[in-house]
Amino acid sequence: MATKYRTPGIGGAPMPALPSAHDLRHRWFARVTAGELLGFLAPALAGALTTHAGAAALTTVMLAAGAVEGAVLGYFQAGVLRTLLSGFRIGTWTAVTSAGAVVAWSIGLLPMLYGEQFTNWPTAVQIPVAVTASLILIFSIGVAQWTVLRRFTDRAALWILATAVAWIGGFLAFLLVAPPLWQPGQSPILVAAIGALGGAAMAAVMAWITGAFLPRVLTAEHLLPLRTEPDTEEVPR
Repeated sequence: MATKYRTPGIGGAPMPALPSAHDLRHRWFARVTAGELLGFLAPALAGALTTHAGAAALTTVMLAAGAVEGAVLGYFQAGVLRTLLSGFRIGTWTAVTSAGAVVAWSIGLLPMLYGEQFTNWPTAVQIPVAVTASLILIFSIGVAQWTVLRRFTDRAALWILATAVAWIGGFLAFLLVAPPLWQPGQSPILVAAIGALGGAAMAAVMAWITGAFLPRVLTAEHLLPLRTEPDTEEVPR
């Protein structure tokens, strides 16, 4: 079986060498911030429009919006990664990122749907449930993306840590910006605009942290060999 190495390019086509860490971080930050901000507009608008909706409608709309957010984020991320990794598929990365976002939103909706019931549970039950849910929330997208990235680099596990740290930072940024500005009686448009502002802060923090890790994950010496099928030889008749 022939062995090729995953040099930058698409489908093994020759491409320029890996960019410097500074250039890669800059490009990643610009694209991923834009992608997450655009993607987050979907749940921001959905949340504003479902303020008084029932549980079934809220769950359906928000999970659909979360899928859109993840797909847009994944697409923008893949736009950078496809220039760095041979054989990288934009559609696969976009799909797993969308799936990870749906898992994250499924956990994020639980306090909205069952917050009152949860507060009535014994503390001995609340703590492990809250810790488990939080871990699933922050690791969901990273683990989903790891399933793709592990085929390209032996440092793919570091990406799980990177995304977890990034989303913790992003969520904190969102909480510092949006909730203090939301007030009862605001119009859906204003609620969505405030959510988008918080989303912009979250996107920038998340993009900056993941961008800081990315050059360490994709250093040339850690890219994995690209296995290809042996050439078929025509059998003489």
